[in-house]
Amino acid sequence: MVQPLARVLAFYLPQFHPIPENDEWWGAGFTEWTNVAKAKPLFRGHAQPRLPADLGFYDLRVPEVRERQAEMARAAGVESFCYWHYWFGNGRRILERPFEEVVRSGAPDFPFCLAWANNSWTGIWHGNPGTTLVKQEYPGRADEEAHFRWALPAFEDPRYTRVDGKPLFAIFSPHDMPSTTAFIEHWRELAHKAGLPGLYFVAISNIYQPGIDRWRNPILEPFDAITLLSPQDYLETVGRAKKKTLGRRLKELNIGRFNRFKPDALQRPSRIPFADVVAHALEDLPADERFLPSVLSGWDNTPRSRTNGVVYEGLTADLFKTYMQKAVDRVRDRPPEKRIIFLKAWNEWAEGNIVEPDAQYGHAFLQVLREVLLQA
Repeated sequence: MVQPLARVLAFYLPQFHPIPENDEWWGAGFTEWTNVAKAKPLFRGHAQPRLPADLGFYDLRVPEVRERQAEMARAAGVESFCYWHYWFGNGRRILERPFEEVVRSGAPDFPFCLAWANNSWTGIWHGNPGTTLVKQEYPGRADEEAHFRWALPAFEDPRYTRVDGKPLFAIFSPHDMPSTTAFIEHWRELAHKAGLPGLYFVAISNIYQPGIDRWRNPILEPFDAITLLSPQDYLETVGRAKKKTLGRRLKELNIGRFNRFKPDALQRPSRIPFADVVAHALEDLPADERFLPSVLSGWDNTPRSRTNGVVYEGLTADLFKTYMQKAVDRVRDRPPEKRIIFLKAWNEWAEGNIVEPDAQYGHAFLQVLREVLLQA
Protein backbone atom coordinates (compact mmCIF):
# COMPACT_ATOMS: atom_id res chain seq x y z
CA MET A 1 0.00 0.00 0.00
CA VAL A 2 1.32 3.45 -0.97
CA GLN A 3 2.02 5.69 2.02
CA PRO A 4 0.75 9.28 1.65
CA LEU A 5 3.45 11.95 1.45
CA ALA A 6 1.84 13.85 4.33
CA ARG A 7 -0.58 13.30 7.19
CA VAL A 8 -3.72 15.13 6.06
CA LEU A 9 -6.25 15.73 8.85
CA ALA A 10 -9.55 16.91 7.40
CA PHE A 11 -11.83 19.05 9.55
CA TYR A 12 -15.22 17.37 9.73
CA LEU A 13 -18.49 19.14 10.50
CA PRO A 14 -21.20 17.11 12.32
CA GLN A 15 -23.99 19.63 11.52
CA PHE A 16 -25.93 17.23 9.27
CA HIS A 17 -28.64 15.81 11.49
CA PRO A 18 -31.54 17.45 13.33
CA ILE A 19 -31.11 18.45 16.97
CA PRO A 20 -33.66 20.00 19.37
CA GLU A 21 -31.73 23.29 19.60
CA ASN A 22 -31.76 23.88 15.85
CA ASP A 23 -35.43 22.90 15.69
CA GLU A 24 -36.15 25.57 18.29
CA TRP A 25 -34.01 28.30 16.72
CA TRP A 26 -34.59 27.75 13.01
CA GLY A 27 -37.57 25.42 12.63
CA ALA A 28 -38.17 21.68 12.66
CA GLY A 29 -35.63 19.64 10.71
CA PHE A 30 -33.01 22.36 10.29
CA THR A 31 -29.54 21.08 9.39
CA GLU A 32 -26.61 22.48 7.43
CA TRP A 33 -28.42 21.36 4.28
CA THR A 34 -31.23 23.87 4.89
CA ASN A 35 -29.03 26.84 4.03
CA VAL A 36 -27.13 24.95 1.33
CA ALA A 37 -30.27 24.05 -0.60
CA LYS A 38 -31.85 27.51 -0.51
CA ALA A 39 -28.69 29.43 -1.55
CA LYS A 40 -29.03 31.64 -4.64
CA PRO A 41 -26.56 33.25 -7.06
CA LEU A 42 -25.81 36.81 -5.92
CA PHE A 43 -23.94 38.03 -9.01
CA ARG A 44 -23.40 36.92 -12.60
CA GLY A 45 -21.44 33.66 -12.64
CA HIS A 46 -21.94 32.94 -8.93
CA ALA A 47 -22.17 29.13 -8.65
CA GLN A 48 -24.95 28.65 -6.11
CA PRO A 49 -26.49 26.47 -4.90
CA ARG A 50 -23.60 24.01 -4.62
CA LEU A 51 -25.25 20.64 -4.20
CA PRO A 52 -24.00 17.19 -3.14
CA ALA A 53 -23.53 14.35 -5.61
CA ASP A 54 -22.75 10.76 -4.58
CA LEU A 55 -23.81 10.98 -0.94
CA GLY A 56 -26.84 13.21 -1.47
CA PHE A 57 -28.34 15.25 1.38
CA TYR A 58 -27.07 12.78 3.93
CA ASP A 59 -27.92 12.34 7.61
CA LEU A 60 -24.91 11.64 9.84
CA ARG A 61 -27.02 9.46 12.12
CA VAL A 62 -26.84 6.83 9.37
CA PRO A 63 -23.78 4.53 9.84
CA GLU A 64 -23.61 3.71 6.12
CA VAL A 65 -23.01 7.40 5.34
CA ARG A 66 -20.12 7.59 7.77
CA GLU A 67 -18.67 4.38 6.35
CA ARG A 68 -18.82 5.69 2.78
CA GLN A 69 -17.15 8.97 3.79
CA ALA A 70 -14.32 7.02 5.38
CA GLU A 71 -13.89 4.90 2.24
CA MET A 72 -13.64 8.03 0.09
CA ALA A 73 -11.17 9.70 2.43
CA ARG A 74 -8.95 6.62 2.71
CA ALA A 75 -8.84 6.18 -1.09
CA ALA A 76 -7.82 9.84 -1.47
CA GLY A 77 -4.93 9.61 1.00
CA VAL A 78 -6.61 11.49 3.85
CA GLU A 79 -5.35 10.08 7.13
CA SER A 80 -7.98 11.24 9.61
CA PHE A 81 -11.21 13.14 10.20
CA CYS A 82 -10.76 15.93 12.72
CA TYR A 83 -14.26 16.23 14.20
CA TRP A 84 -15.42 19.62 15.43
CA HIS A 85 -16.91 19.18 18.87
CA TYR A 86 -18.80 21.63 21.04
CA TRP A 87 -18.36 21.85 24.79
CA PHE A 88 -19.84 25.14 26.01
CA GLY A 89 -19.06 24.68 29.70
CA ASN A 90 -21.01 23.10 32.55
CA GLY A 91 -21.19 19.91 30.50
CA ARG A 92 -23.30 21.38 27.72
CA ARG A 93 -22.67 19.75 24.34
CA ILE A 94 -24.29 20.04 20.92
CA LEU A 95 -24.00 17.86 17.80
CA GLU A 96 -22.13 15.18 19.73
CA ARG A 97 -24.14 12.22 18.43
CA PRO A 98 -22.20 11.29 15.23
CA PHE A 99 -18.82 11.32 16.95
CA GLU A 100 -20.02 9.46 20.01
CA GLU A 101 -21.56 6.77 17.79
CA VAL A 102 -18.27 6.42 15.89
CA VAL A 103 -16.38 5.89 19.17
CA ARG A 104 -18.98 3.60 20.72
CA SER A 105 -19.57 1.42 17.65
CA GLY A 106 -15.97 1.02 16.53
CA ALA A 107 -16.99 1.93 13.00
CA PRO A 108 -15.90 3.09 10.58
CA ASP A 109 -12.39 1.71 11.02
CA PHE A 110 -10.85 5.04 10.10
CA PRO A 111 -8.68 7.39 12.19
CA PHE A 112 -10.17 10.42 13.92
CA CYS A 113 -9.27 13.21 16.32
CA LEU A 114 -11.00 16.14 18.00
CA ALA A 115 -10.98 19.89 17.47
CA TRP A 116 -12.72 21.89 20.19
CA ALA A 117 -14.84 24.63 18.61
CA ASN A 118 -14.71 26.76 21.77
CA ASN A 119 -16.69 29.74 20.56
CA SER A 120 -20.20 30.95 21.22
CA TRP A 121 -22.94 30.02 18.78
CA THR A 122 -24.50 33.02 17.12
CA GLY A 123 -27.15 33.69 14.50
CA ILE A 124 -24.55 33.40 11.74
CA TRP A 125 -26.60 30.51 10.29
CA HIS A 126 -29.15 33.12 9.17
CA GLY A 127 -26.78 36.03 8.55
CA ASN A 128 -27.29 37.52 12.01
CA PRO A 129 -23.96 37.01 13.83
CA GLY A 130 -24.87 39.58 16.49
CA THR A 131 -27.37 37.20 18.13
CA THR A 132 -25.89 34.83 20.73
CA LEU A 133 -27.65 31.47 20.95
CA VAL A 134 -25.28 29.57 23.24
CA LYS A 135 -22.48 31.32 25.10
CA GLN A 136 -19.11 29.63 25.43
CA GLU A 137 -18.16 29.59 29.11
CA TYR A 138 -15.13 28.49 31.12
CA PRO A 139 -16.45 27.55 34.58
CA GLY A 140 -13.12 26.25 35.92
CA ARG A 141 -11.16 23.13 36.74
CA ALA A 142 -14.11 20.88 37.60
CA ASP A 143 -15.61 21.52 34.18
CA GLU A 144 -12.23 21.01 32.52
CA GLU A 145 -12.01 17.61 34.18
CA ALA A 146 -15.55 16.70 33.09
CA HIS A 147 -14.62 17.69 29.54
CA PHE A 148 -11.50 15.51 29.69
CA ARG A 149 -13.47 12.54 31.05
CA TRP A 150 -15.89 12.87 28.14
CA ALA A 151 -12.98 12.83 25.64
CA LEU A 152 -10.99 10.05 27.35
CA PRO A 153 -12.72 7.08 25.64
CA ALA A 154 -11.81 8.66 22.31
CA PHE A 155 -8.21 9.31 23.37
CA GLU A 156 -7.90 5.63 24.37
CA ASP A 157 -9.36 4.37 21.08
CA PRO A 158 -6.71 2.73 18.84
CA ARG A 159 -8.09 4.70 15.88
CA TYR A 160 -7.33 8.06 17.51
CA THR A 161 -4.74 10.16 15.64
CA ARG A 162 -1.48 10.48 17.55
CA VAL A 163 1.83 12.29 17.28
CA ASP A 164 4.71 10.47 18.94
CA GLY A 165 2.11 8.35 20.73
CA LYS A 166 0.20 11.35 22.08
CA PRO A 167 -3.47 11.94 21.11
CA LEU A 168 -3.82 15.14 19.05
CA PHE A 169 -6.29 17.75 20.31
CA ALA A 170 -6.87 21.02 18.43
CA ILE A 171 -8.39 24.20 19.89
CA PHE A 172 -10.24 26.65 17.64
CA SER A 173 -10.05 29.82 19.75
CA PRO A 174 -7.06 29.76 22.10
CA HIS A 175 -7.21 33.57 22.24
CA ASP A 176 -10.64 33.37 23.92
CA MET A 177 -9.55 31.12 26.79
CA PRO A 178 -8.89 32.55 30.27
CA SER A 179 -5.45 30.87 30.26
CA THR A 180 -4.12 28.47 27.67
CA THR A 181 -1.27 27.57 30.01
CA ALA A 182 -3.55 26.61 32.91
CA PHE A 183 -5.87 24.55 30.69
CA ILE A 184 -3.10 22.65 28.94
CA GLU A 185 -1.19 21.95 32.15
CA HIS A 186 -4.39 20.64 33.75
CA TRP A 187 -5.25 18.34 30.84
CA ARG A 188 -1.68 17.06 30.65
CA GLU A 189 -1.90 16.21 34.35
CA LEU A 190 -5.21 14.41 33.78
CA ALA A 191 -3.76 12.55 30.79
CA HIS A 192 -0.82 11.36 32.90
CA LYS A 193 -3.16 10.13 35.63
CA ALA A 194 -5.21 8.29 32.99
CA GLY A 195 -2.12 6.46 31.76
CA LEU A 196 -1.73 8.36 28.50
CA PRO A 197 1.77 9.33 27.33
CA GLY A 198 0.58 12.93 27.05
CA LEU A 199 -1.48 15.04 24.67
CA TYR A 200 -0.39 16.83 21.50
CA PHE A 201 -2.08 20.23 21.52
CA VAL A 202 -2.58 22.21 18.31
CA ALA A 203 -3.60 25.86 18.38
CA ILE A 204 -5.62 27.32 15.52
CA SER A 205 -4.22 30.83 15.56
CA ASN A 206 -6.58 33.71 14.89
CA ILE A 207 -4.13 36.47 15.79
CA TYR A 208 -4.05 38.97 12.95
CA GLN A 209 -3.45 42.38 14.49
CA PRO A 210 -0.93 44.39 12.45
CA GLY A 211 2.58 44.10 13.84
CA ILE A 212 1.85 40.97 15.92
CA ASP A 213 3.36 37.61 14.97
CA ARG A 214 0.43 35.28 14.34
CA TRP A 215 2.69 32.23 14.73
CA ARG A 216 4.55 33.21 17.92
CA ASN A 217 2.60 34.71 20.78
CA PRO A 218 2.39 34.10 24.55
CA ILE A 219 -1.12 32.65 24.09
CA LEU A 220 0.33 30.02 21.75
CA GLU A 221 3.47 29.11 23.70
CA PRO A 222 1.98 26.15 25.66
CA PHE A 223 0.92 24.38 22.45
CA ASP A 224 2.93 21.69 20.70
CA ALA A 225 1.96 23.01 17.26
CA ILE A 226 0.21 25.93 15.59
CA THR A 227 -1.79 26.24 12.41
CA LEU A 228 -3.75 29.19 11.01
CA LEU A 229 -7.46 29.88 10.80
CA SER A 230 -8.73 30.03 7.22
CA PRO A 231 -9.96 32.07 5.41
CA GLN A 232 -8.85 34.75 7.88
CA ASP A 233 -5.21 33.97 7.12
CA TYR A 234 -5.75 35.75 3.78
CA LEU A 235 -8.61 38.11 4.59
CA GLU A 236 -6.86 39.79 7.51
CA THR A 237 -3.49 40.17 5.80
CA VAL A 238 -3.25 40.37 2.01
CA GLY A 239 -7.02 40.74 1.65
CA ARG A 240 -7.10 43.75 3.96
CA ALA A 241 -4.48 45.50 1.84
CA LYS A 242 -6.44 44.87 -1.37
CA LYS A 243 -9.90 45.59 -0.02
CA LYS A 244 -10.15 49.09 -1.47
CA THR A 245 -8.70 48.43 -4.90
CA LEU A 246 -10.81 49.72 -7.79
CA GLY A 247 -11.39 46.25 -9.23
CA ARG A 248 -12.74 44.91 -5.95
CA ARG A 249 -14.92 47.96 -5.41
CA LEU A 250 -16.46 47.72 -8.87
CA LYS A 251 -17.24 44.00 -8.57
CA GLU A 252 -18.78 44.45 -5.15
CA LEU A 253 -20.62 47.69 -6.04
CA ASN A 254 -18.74 49.21 -3.11
CA ILE A 255 -19.49 52.92 -2.71
CA GLY A 256 -17.66 53.37 0.57
CA ARG A 257 -19.44 55.17 3.38
CA PHE A 258 -22.58 55.39 1.25
CA ASN A 259 -23.02 51.60 1.16
CA ARG A 260 -25.69 51.81 3.85
CA PHE A 261 -27.95 53.61 1.40
CA LYS A 262 -27.78 50.89 -1.28
CA PRO A 263 -31.04 49.05 -1.96
CA ASP A 264 -31.10 45.31 -1.30
CA ALA A 265 -30.99 44.59 -5.04
CA LEU A 266 -27.51 46.18 -5.23
CA GLN A 267 -25.99 44.46 -2.19
CA ARG A 268 -23.06 42.16 -3.05
CA PRO A 269 -20.79 39.83 -1.09
CA SER A 270 -17.03 40.33 -0.99
CA ARG A 271 -15.40 38.76 -4.07
CA ILE A 272 -11.78 37.61 -4.04
CA PRO A 273 -9.93 35.63 -6.74
CA PHE A 274 -9.03 32.20 -5.38
CA ALA A 275 -5.94 32.35 -7.57
CA ASP A 276 -4.67 35.24 -5.45
CA VAL A 277 -5.39 33.32 -2.25
CA VAL A 278 -3.38 30.36 -3.55
CA ALA A 279 -0.55 32.61 -4.74
CA HIS A 280 -0.09 34.00 -1.21
CA ALA A 281 -0.84 30.77 0.69
CA LEU A 282 1.75 29.66 3.26
CA GLU A 283 4.10 32.51 2.31
CA ASP A 284 4.98 33.22 5.95
CA LEU A 285 4.84 29.63 7.27
CA PRO A 286 7.97 29.16 9.44
CA ALA A 287 10.19 26.20 8.58
CA ASP A 288 10.08 24.77 12.11
CA GLU A 289 8.06 21.53 12.35
CA ARG A 290 5.97 23.12 15.12
CA PHE A 291 4.15 25.19 12.49
CA LEU A 292 1.59 23.28 10.42
CA PRO A 293 0.12 24.28 7.05
CA SER A 294 -3.62 24.49 6.59
CA VAL A 295 -5.10 24.13 3.10
CA LEU A 296 -8.45 25.67 2.17
CA SER A 297 -10.51 23.82 -0.44
CA GLY A 298 -12.48 26.93 -1.38
CA TRP A 299 -14.66 29.50 0.37
CA ASP A 300 -18.18 30.79 -0.22
CA ASN A 301 -20.22 31.33 2.94
CA THR A 302 -23.10 33.12 1.23
CA PRO A 303 -25.46 30.17 1.95
CA ARG A 304 -25.20 31.32 5.58
CA SER A 305 -24.42 35.00 5.36
CA ARG A 306 -25.83 35.97 1.95
CA THR A 307 -24.59 39.42 0.86
CA ASN A 308 -22.56 39.75 4.07
CA GLY A 309 -20.53 36.72 3.00
CA VAL A 310 -17.20 36.28 1.23
CA VAL A 311 -16.72 34.43 -2.06
CA TYR A 312 -13.34 33.10 -3.21
CA GLU A 313 -14.26 33.01 -6.88
CA GLY A 314 -12.61 31.18 -9.73
CA LEU A 315 -12.26 27.97 -7.72
CA THR A 316 -10.81 25.12 -9.79
CA ALA A 317 -9.38 21.71 -9.03
CA ASP A 318 -6.05 22.85 -10.51
CA LEU A 319 -5.81 25.76 -8.06
CA PHE A 320 -6.64 23.44 -5.18
CA LYS A 321 -3.90 21.11 -6.44
CA THR A 322 -1.38 23.96 -6.45
CA TYR A 323 -2.39 24.86 -2.88
CA MET A 324 -2.10 21.27 -1.64
CA GLN A 325 1.20 20.72 -3.43
CA LYS A 326 2.64 23.83 -1.75
CA ALA A 327 1.69 22.41 1.64
CA VAL A 328 3.16 18.97 0.91
CA ASP A 329 6.40 20.55 -0.30
CA ARG A 330 6.66 22.55 2.94
CA VAL A 331 6.45 19.47 5.19
CA ARG A 332 8.30 16.99 2.96
CA ASP A 333 11.60 17.16 4.88
CA ARG A 334 10.07 16.93 8.35
CA PRO A 335 10.03 13.74 10.45
CA PRO A 336 7.16 11.48 9.26
CA GLU A 337 5.13 12.01 12.46
CA LYS A 338 5.28 15.79 11.98
CA ARG A 339 4.29 15.97 8.29
CA ILE A 340 0.85 17.20 9.30
CA ILE A 341 -1.44 19.25 7.05
CA PHE A 342 -4.89 20.39 8.10
CA LEU A 343 -7.51 20.36 5.34
CA LYS A 344 -10.37 22.81 5.68
CA ALA A 345 -12.51 20.97 5.12
CA TRP A 346 -14.07 17.63 4.35
CA ASN A 347 -17.70 18.79 4.42
CA GLU A 348 -18.24 22.47 5.26
CA TRP A 349 -20.97 22.75 2.64
CA ALA A 350 -22.42 26.11 3.72
CA GLU A 351 -18.92 27.64 3.71
CA GLY A 352 -17.97 26.20 0.32
CA ASN A 353 -14.88 24.35 1.57
CA ILE A 354 -15.50 20.70 0.78
CA VAL A 355 -13.79 17.81 -0.98
CA GLU A 356 -16.75 15.40 -0.97
CA PRO A 357 -18.25 14.88 -4.45
CA ASP A 358 -20.59 17.65 -5.57
CA ALA A 359 -22.71 18.30 -8.63
CA GLN A 360 -20.31 20.88 -10.10
CA TYR A 361 -16.87 19.34 -9.61
CA GLY A 362 -17.73 15.66 -9.15
CA HIS A 363 -14.75 13.76 -7.70
CA ALA A 364 -12.20 16.32 -8.90
CA PHE A 365 -11.04 17.40 -5.43
CA LEU A 366 -10.67 13.82 -4.22
CA GLN A 367 -8.66 13.08 -7.35
CA VAL A 368 -6.38 16.02 -6.58
CA LEU A 369 -5.70 14.59 -3.13
CA ARG A 370 -4.87 11.20 -4.65
CA GLU A 371 -2.52 12.75 -7.18
CA VAL A 372 -0.66 14.91 -4.68
CA LEU A 373 -0.60 12.63 -1.64
CA LEU A 374 -0.35 9.21 -3.28
CA GLN A 375 1.28 10.30 -6.57
CA ALA A 376 -1.58 8.38 -8.24
